[in-house]
Amino acid sequence: MKNTIATRRKQRKLSQAELAQLTAVTRQTINTIENNKYDPSLSLAFKLAAILETTVDALFSNGEDVK
Repeated sequence: MKNTIATRRKQRKLSQAELAQLTAVTRQTINTIENNKYDPSLSLAFKLAAILETTVDALFSNGEDVK
């Protein structure tokens, strides 16, 4: 499952550490999610979407176009 977290995080001018603090996880967790090595829990996915001002569907996709 691909994600657009890094792109959206950079657009909001947030570092991995800042995003981690806002979501109450470690910077390493954000890094592994961005690198598609870890799928976040549903609650974390919703937190990420809210902070990055988007939807969970827009953050994560299975390679198909999300509309």
